[in-house]
Amino acid sequence: MQVEQELSVLFTRYIEAFKFYNMDAVLSCYHLPCTLHTPEKIAYLANEEQFKQEFIDIFTMLKHANISKIVAAKASYQYCQYNSLDVCIDWLFYDENNELFTDFTAFYHIANSDRNSESIGKIVSVVSHELQNSIELAQPFKIL
Repeated sequence: MQVEQELSVLFTRYIEAFKFYNMDAVLSCYHLPCTLHTPEKIAYLANEEQFKQEFIDIFTMLKHANISKIVAAKASYQYCQYNSLDVCIDWLFYDENNELFTDFTAFYHIANSDRNSESIGKIVSVVSHELQNSIELAQPFKIL
């Protein structure tokens, strides 16, 4: 499978996991330990318990905002060493009235623990910033 297709599948699963607040589905997109960086904090999630607690908080916030649609406005990637990838996605989250709740850019590092594998691996780090900090990496891709 081409890298663009695998990234599209990964992030389509990611969006669906967020839409349905599916903890197991979102966990399947991440490698543990992982880090989540926002302008407010850095979370180092070393195990499933820490991961689930952090995502309960995220899901609770999204539920309170009545998020009904998540759009990946722009997505690009670039190869790194050892079968890893950097990915940048601009996200738009809309509420039930189709009003923009938030927009931001997220920079993902995706690593493959099996260096001989051709699959893309899982997310090990996410850095989220204001949309104005978005960057365009070497290769664009579409999310279904």
